[in-house]
Amino acid sequence: MAVDLAVVIVTWNVRHLITDALQSLLDDLAQTRLTFEVYVVDSASNDGTDELIKSTFPQVKLLTSTQNLGFGSANNLALRDMGFGKNSDSQSLPKAVYLLNPDTVTHIGATQALYDALFSDPKVGLVGAALTYGDGSFQHSAFSFPGLRQLWVEFFPTPGRLFESPFNGRYPREKYRVGQPFAVDFVLGATMMLKAEVIQQTGMFDEQIFMYCEEIDWAWRIHRAGWEVYCVPSAHVTHLGGQSTSQVRPRSLMNLWQSRLFLIDRYFDPLKRFIARKMVAYGIRRKLNQLTGLSGLTAADKTALSEAYQSIYEMTSR
Repeated sequence: MAVDLAVVIVTWNVRHLITDALQSLLDDLAQTRLTFEVYVVDSASNDGTDELIKSTFPQVKLLTSTQNLGFGSANNLALRDMGFGKNSDSQSLPKAVYLLNPDTVTHIGATQALYDALFSDPKVGLVGAALTYGDGSFQHSAFSFPGLRQLWVEFFPTPGRLFESPFNGRYPREKYRVGQPFAVDFVLGATMMLKAEVIQQTGMFDEQIFMYCEEIDWAWRIHRAGWEVYCVPSAHVTHLGGQSTSQVRPRSLMNLWQSRLFLIDRYFDPLKRFIARKMVAYGIRRKLNQLTGLSGLTAADKTALSEAYQSIYEMTSR
């Protein structure tokens, strides 16, 4: 019989975090009215993550890969294992799927709050939690789709008051404080809960994107298919942020901008696309020129970053 909720966590060398992530999730799930199953997809970790999960969490379904698949492809591996993307009977699929980062701690009540919000309205297809950092401080959990204004903030001098404003794709903090679910363009990929029919209709993560912006692309497709996306402030999850990707910063920078350029090409109209690519090219060249004056970086770090920026600059002309 199909479960109410299937949870997927993708790991890559985060053995020091996965115990808290899984235990807090399982503790929260135990307080819900839901039937559930939990998947972990280990994407070629070399720190013993898979052994830890096998010994400590035998109730978790562990899928392992011999190579680092990237965030989207690894999640898709679990989705396919559930039956998505196949000609399987929809009755055998979970009613909803919850994609959760490994660098999270789930607070009691969060999962049920997300599930209830997801099924509160037939038009809602995707929801995400309200996030805080490890020290308890506020973290933006949802954003407007990226555009030229966000690129301006990324590369050019901008008044500080605009960083936290809609100009930079941020929703007012008051919306979080009110506590009611509110409509957004997309939620951060750290917590994404989707109805099964949304996945069936829109597909899964686009595997052309290795890392970063996968959730933006999928949310864009979800909106275009007629669904709504909500942030749910009553669902509280601590998100430590970037624990896997911070391990390889220059490579991560290249992955980030490759993904951002992918979105620009797919969703911007021709004129906006032309302007955006010119802005990125100019901004990256500017960062490259500023590298020599940066303090606190070793020569090796500067060389690695220089090579990364040069690669990104070359991407803009492809």
